[in-house]
Order: sequence, then C-alpha cells, then structure tokens
Amino acid sequence: MSAVPGRHRNVRRIHPALSAVAAVFAVALVVSGAFIVYDQLAEPGCSGSASLTVAAPAEIAPALKDTAAALTEQKAAVDGACVAVDVVTADPADVAAAVASLRGLTLTGVGQPNGSTQVPDVWIPDSATWLARVTAASPNTAVQEAPSIARSPVVVAMAEPAAKALGWPTAKLTWQALLQQMTSGTKMRVGIVEPTRDAAGLSGLLALASTANSSPNAQAATTGALRTLAAGRSALRQDVLARFPRSNDPAAVASALGAAPLSEQAVIAYNAAQPPVPLAGLYLDPAPIALDYPYAMMPGIDAKRQAAAGRFLEALREPAFRDRLAKIGLRGPDGSFGAGVTTPTGAPEVATVPAPAASPTAPAATAAVDRVLSTWVAVTLPARMLAVIDVSGSMLTKVPTAGGATRAQITLEASRRGLGLFDDSWAVGLWTFSTELDGAKDYKQQVPIGPLSSQRTRMLQALASITPKPDGDTGMYDTILAAYQAVQKDWDPGRVNSIVLMTDGDNDDDNGISLEALLSKLKDTADPQRPIQVIILTIGDVKAEPLQKITKVTGGGVFSAKDPAKIGDVFLKAISLRSAQTGS
Repeated sequence: MSAVPGRHRNVRRIHPALSAVAAVFAVALVVSGAFIVYDQLAEPGCSGSASLTVAAPAEIAPALKDTAAALTEQKAAVDGACVAVDVVTADPADVAAAVASLRGLTLTGVGQPNGSTQVPDVWIPDSATWLARVTAASPNTAVQEAPSIARSPVVVAMAEPAAKALGWPTAKLTWQALLQQMTSGTKMRVGIVEPTRDAAGLSGLLALASTANSSPNAQAATTGALRTLAAGRSALRQDVLARFPRSNDPAAVASALGAAPLSEQAVIAYNAAQPPVPLAGLYLDPAPIALDYPYAMMPGIDAKRQAAAGRFLEALREPAFRDRLAKIGLRGPDGSFGAGVTTPTGAPEVATVPAPAASPTAPAATAAVDRVLSTWVAVTLPARMLAVIDVSGSMLTKVPTAGGATRAQITLEASRRGLGLFDDSWAVGLWTFSTELDGAKDYKQQVPIGPLSSQRTRMLQALASITPKPDGDTGMYDTILAAYQAVQKDWDPGRVNSIVLMTDGDNDDDNGISLEALLSKLKDTADPQRPIQVIILTIGDVKAEPLQKITKVTGGGVFSAKDPAKIGDVFLKAISLRSAQTGS
C-alpha cells in the first residue's frame, strides 16, 4: 500500500441533508471548487459568535488549539460574527463509532460509542482510512475526501541497538525482510497497537499482509504474520511504547519489544523525552499508508458553522500552522516539515505524497482494508463455534466461475481455509444437514465442539470426507433449532459463542418445523445473558427475508455470496463481524 495523497484543491459539494448524516464526512463548504470564506480579514467590531466544534486526536490537538486561540485574538470574523473554535481531543475510533451509530452501524473491532463522545462539526481523524471504513459500512452513501492538513509517515519503530544490528540507518529494510525476521525463528518480538482502533497499526498490518499475500504459500504466511502480531498487540499506543527496552544491556534489549509499526510523530515524541534507549524509525519499502489528518466537515451543520469551518481551514493552511505542527513532530500536508524541527535520522526530507488513485478511500484500498481487518478479527477473537454445512442435492451444482467445481467443493474449501486461520484457542464443531440425514433427523454431528488444539486433524479429515446427499432437500429450520440448543447447552462465558450455517437453498422440508414455530421457540430459548450469534451464509439465490427474521431474534446476520465462487470472502467477512460480547 502507498501513502495517502495530500491536500486536494477541488472538493465536490455534498448537500447537507439530514438523511446524509451517516455519510460522516462529506465536505459541504464547496462552491466552484473553493471553500466558502466569509470576511476573512479581522473585523474589530465583530459581535456575537460563529462557534465551531472540532474533534481531533491528542497529538495534533495542541497545534489546532493554538491556531484557534490565534483566531480569537485576531477577532477573526465571518459575516460579522466572531469565530470561536472549540477543539476537543478525541480518539478517532470513538468518533468513528459515534458517527457510525447515527445509522445503526458498527465498525469491525470498534464496537458501540462510549456515550461521552459527540459527533463534532468538523472531524479531523489521524487517517482517511477512518473515512473509508465508515463509507464501506454504508455503501449507499457517496463519500468525498477531505483535504489533508498534516502528515506523518508510518515507520517501524525499533530500539536503536536492535536497528543498528540490521544496518540502520544506512541499510534499507523492506517489509519482506521484516516478515522473514518475524517468522524465521529469530524470536523478534513484534508489537502492534490494535489495528481495528489505531490507524498506524492498521497501516503496518496492511503492509505486512500485502507482503505475506505475495509469498509462495500466501495463506500460511499471512496467518503466521497475523498470529505473531496478535501475540504482541496492545489496546493503547502507550502500552506498546512502554514495552521497548529501558536499558542498553543486551539482555534487556533482547527480552524487550523488538519492533512495532508507529507513526513518525510517535517516535519523535518518545525520543523527545530522552529515554535511556532511543527509538529508531525505519522507513520501509514500499511505504505504507501515511497518517494524513483529513479535515472532514460533517453534513447538516448550518451556514454560520460552515463559514466558521472555512475560516478555520484557511488558518490551517498558513505557514504559522505548519510551524506549530513541526514543534510536535508532524509534517505539513505536502510531506515536508515546518521550521524548527530536526529531521529524524534516516528520515526523508519530504515524505512522498502519492497520486489520488492511491488514496485509502479509493475502492481498491477500501477493499484491502476491509479484508485485512476481517482476517485480523477472525484470527484474534476467541470463539466457540459450530459450523453447519448444507449437504442437500443442490450442493452438487457446478459453478462456472469456479472452474466447474461444485458448490459443495468450494464451500468445503472455504471452510478448510477458514479453519487454518483459527488458532488452537478456538473451540470448533462440525455438523452437516439435509433431510433425514441421521435417521429421521435432518442434521448429523460430524465432530463435537472441542478445542482445535486436540481435534484440528479430526476436523480436516471430516471436511475432506463430506459428500452431498443427491436426493436430499434442505431441512434448515429443524437444524437451526437443534444447533442453537446444542451450543446453548455448553455455553462458554469466555468466548463468542456462534453458529455459522452455510446453505444454497431455502428451507423445503415439508415435515419440519415452520418458520413461525421456529421463531417462537428461539424467542423462548434465547437468553440475553448467554448470547449465541447465528451467522447464515447463503450461496446463489436464497430468500434472505426469513433468514433475517431468524437472526433478528438470535443476533448475528445473513451474508450472501451471489456468485458461489466468492463464498470464501463472504465466510471471512461474516466471521469477522461477530460481536465481542460474551455475556456477564
């Protein structure tokens, strides 16, 4: 992946209608390609207030607050009213959760808003990937990029002694070389800030995943890299920084954290405190997505706030703001530093700003973010899962887009690959279903739910032996009820308990339970204190409405692979969107 483009001079206008609030970050100040600015010069006689709330991450907030204070001192005005900007420090993940919740959405790994974070007039997250993620969650919403106001490359931070052993600062390390260090048995301890909530962590994860995906054995390399990172993850950036060595003693360096993807600014700030062992920032090839601090105005604000937002943006484009950024270790939007900063050792004088096509909001980049986060959550979230696979006769249908393989074959292959992502902490079981598959029962247990540490081989053997029943129909409703009751029986409070059912047909068992009876029984059986999510993956043309009624009662969701060849991607996304709720 490459870095995010800098400031855009032309931004299209988006109507600030109330229904567009979930769009999150459309820039609504634009007329004829330029931000509307009223009365840009100070008006000594300004009266009243043109107030504006701005939410931004902690590292850039001081420069924003100083600029806001300067505007107040200048008595900057819009349409005769004094500009009053209130800069609020807010974690981008918390603001993203609040914005997504406006439309009932939840971002992967982010969860529900904390209740204290309010949606601001202007949101300045640390990366446009946050804008892309909210957009991806609401694909019917047209999204525009906001202009960048600052930049910080993402580097691999290492204790200087460890970096020197790799040839720093003269040698140029690549992501491929880092991946080899991580997986070659050298015992390099790699950390990461939880990438579902940290843009620099996500940038590093994307770079490593892209590298692993180009390896000869892509899935094994990707899984190995993600598991290594997961073992060293922390929820907070300060926790990762605290794990770097505090002594130059070789034993201390060897036992401490060896490397972690962080922003250049975080490394500069760490070293400014003069720690016993400074950090080196390694600028790896290819360059990962940089933090670009987009200026995103929320739709629906009134004209006076729009004008205030335009005036504040103009102030952020002045040389004084670039110099304020330099004092806190941030670059300007063009990738260069302002006055008064010492460029970190090995750092480029200008961090290259790529073409707009490389933006993290471009479709290809958005898809890559979605996939890598889905994979990450699938690997890292502890679970107890019952997989239930349709073996009715229709699963023998051949799929032209999959080289003539049957629906059963591609579904079983997706299951096998998914199993490879799960580490030994998972507990997994396997059922198959059709009609009258086990005597009068429509379902059959192939492997009971148990730890993969002891039954991974058994699971793989069972998957390899599954064959559809040529004359079998789809006894889905009886199967769902039985599976729900089975998972509930030994519910585990320390895991996400779920059922993942894969089918290519509608329920057509004339002798089975009706949908209305199933819903009634599930309502009686479901226990909010012992949640079980039912995730249904459909292949081809399957009626979604009755299945959605089921998952509305149980929790979970319905995911469709209209093209059966895409079942693997759908499987991964469905697994990743499981709630982390495990009950009380």
